[in-house]
Amino acid sequence: MISVSAVLFKNLGVPNADITFYTSWLYLPWVIKAFWGPMVDLLKTRRAWIWSMQLLLGAGLGGVAFAIPAPHFFQVTLMFFWLLAFSSATHDIAADGFYLLALSEHEQSFFSGIRSTFYRVAMICVQGELISVVGNMYDRTGDYVTAWSTAFLIVAGILLGLGAYHYWILPAPEVDRPGGAARSQTFFGEFFRTFGSFFQKPKIVTCILFILLYRLGEAQLVKVVQLFLIDPRQAGGLGLTDGQLGLIYGKIGIVALMLGGLLGGVVAARHGLRFWLWPMLLAIHVPDAVFIWLAYSQPHGLSMIGIGVALEQFGYGFGFTAFLLYLIHIARGEHQTAHYAICTGFMALGMMLPGLWSGWLQERLGYPHFFVWVILATIPSFVVATRIPLDSEFGKRNGPN
Repeated sequence: MISVSAVLFKNLGVPNADITFYTSWLYLPWVIKAFWGPMVDLLKTRRAWIWSMQLLLGAGLGGVAFAIPAPHFFQVTLMFFWLLAFSSATHDIAADGFYLLALSEHEQSFFSGIRSTFYRVAMICVQGELISVVGNMYDRTGDYVTAWSTAFLIVAGILLGLGAYHYWILPAPEVDRPGGAARSQTFFGEFFRTFGSFFQKPKIVTCILFILLYRLGEAQLVKVVQLFLIDPRQAGGLGLTDGQLGLIYGKIGIVALMLGGLLGGVVAARHGLRFWLWPMLLAIHVPDAVFIWLAYSQPHGLSMIGIGVALEQFGYGFGFTAFLLYLIHIARGEHQTAHYAICTGFMALGMMLPGLWSGWLQERLGYPHFFVWVILATIPSFVVATRIPLDSEFGKRNGPN
């Protein structure tokens, strides 16, 4: 959603600084979702949250579709995107809880790979196919407003249909019950004790800094890269159409991301996180330099642009493995699930804050110098990585978990 909103606003003429600043705030629900997660547990069943949030997501997407032709479309669509962000984060909380309650441990293991695969397929459908569809409609109509409104109406219909379908088809496990008012007092007391215990972990300040800084460069890059790919060449971009963007960034890029993540998981299981930490740090950061070359040379061939994007995305997928494993390393011990949720909140914060200024900085530096800055911004992650606590056997197939 955040990625697609950036392309939408770029097509409709919104400046880069405004796009990156306001769309970065859409990460906030994922930053703070650990705080309202208990409300999902207390107020309704996870099953009810799932289908109701899907209906709300469908309604919000329909609101975006009707807001795009409005005079103050930027403000109105942002309002609907905020609704979508909070609804999506709430859906994540409920879906994760339902997954654990409705399935046995064997079924959880069996469906984990299927779940991950469908998540990546959804990314291809949205960042690749949806943007390509918009590009094709623009080629026929010459009007981005009509193209985007139609695309969002289609997606809204799909989400409304899924909400209705899941209302009927989802199982209703006996253990999926909301907590009562009497239980809420002890629940919230335990929640705050659990939250406080996270900050008592050894060298927790260093660990939090690692979470916030690991993707400092990438967090700025990811907010600008699509804008760079579709900006006209006279503005320093590569001048891709939406259809070309959907193919290169939304399909080829995500497939490369998946392959990098798969390889990262395989090798990390063999030698552990300590062995692979520095190679993965290099893998997630060094390929960012490909955009320096793209910005300076502005190649016309789609194949060269596609290879550059695929290389960066493959490195990101490979290097991100170390980051996710270290979140698990931090969360180990009592209250592992709650502490992992806190870690993911800091992870989202590490994406949100750098994204706020990335477009403003790019407009002042220009694309070539901005991408040089992105490489310089990766240095703090290497520095803090020398300070983090890390068990030598963590992540190995037969090592401690």
